[in-house]
Amino acid sequence: MQRAVSVVARLGFRLQAFPPALCHPLSCAQEVLRRTPLYDFHLAHGGKMVAFAGWSLPVQYRDSHTDSHLHTRQHCSLFDVSHMLQTKILGSDRVKLMESLVVGDIAELRPNQGTLSLFTNEAGGILDDLIVTNTSEGHLYVVSNAGCWEKDLALMQDKVRELQNQGRDVGLEVLDNALLALQGPTAAQVLQAGVADDLRKLPFMTSAVMEVFGVSGCRVTRCGYTGEDGVEISVPVAGAVHLATALLKNPEVKLAGLAARDSLRLEAGLCLYGNDIDEHTTPVEGSLSWTLGTVTSGCPSPSLKKNVAMGYVPCEYSRPGTMLLVEVRRKQQMAVVSKMPFVPTNYYTLK
Repeated sequence: MQRAVSVVARLGFRLQAFPPALCHPLSCAQEVLRRTPLYDFHLAHGGKMVAFAGWSLPVQYRDSHTDSHLHTRQHCSLFDVSHMLQTKILGSDRVKLMESLVVGDIAELRPNQGTLSLFTNEAGGILDDLIVTNTSEGHLYVVSNAGCWEKDLALMQDKVRELQNQGRDVGLEVLDNALLALQGPTAAQVLQAGVADDLRKLPFMTSAVMEVFGVSGCRVTRCGYTGEDGVEISVPVAGAVHLATALLKNPEVKLAGLAARDSLRLEAGLCLYGNDIDEHTTPVEGSLSWTLGTVTSGCPSPSLKKNVAMGYVPCEYSRPGTMLLVEVRRKQQMAVVSKMPFVPTNYYTLK
């Protein structure tokens, strides 16, 4: 049995800074990449576009990776995450469908409450991680990873057909909305200026449909992938650029790309599917019940000014404080097992 751990290494231990799914623009020149509704917006704002999970996305803008990372921790940043798969599960048997595919108790979710869950295979391996929200509009709103788009969609569509053939009332709709993530300690303050709803009543992992800076029909969910307070906004495509432009008018807000998103989530101890968890990892092994064998993610931490990583070790070496030798570019370096997250999370909850 192996267990996921986090390690901190001495300065000078340089780990891979970005996930392997992220390609240099030239190396992916032959790949036909999908574009989000904000593609031209990114170019106009100095976005350096790269290939990621079949999409053309900004790795960073004019600010350095470190500056973008620290700005998110101290103020707030706007990320385009429109590459994520957004779906609606419809019908009176929608909960039955979802509970047949994921771990977790979907039936017990309150209206507009969401939960992190996992698609698993018959052996218990993780097919993908996802967020499921029980909306008050009578459907489940599901957000899953772009890298698993085809696999996740096929999994859900096959189950829909299976249940429909049994006479069950269930359906699936793929949303073509853009998805914007506003993340950081001042995110709620910035967003409050553009909504009538009181965001103090929207705690972590809850959701509501509202008008945002004049764009109607937006679903605002208090969640994110940075460890900071923040929201993800599912916005109709026609209003995506308008909303992004409106948010950027506030000096608290700067654009951030994949590089900052990856280092922020690593500091927060959040797994990246395909790196830290996959079909050969069970929820318990991935510490998602909430091998080195292997370093799965790593980068210099701008907040800690140390190098940090996630990996797997045998259970007997997983106790915090355990010293390890890790091999980096054929050189052995000292590292120490530490508790996750590396940087404390700041999610907003009702007191």
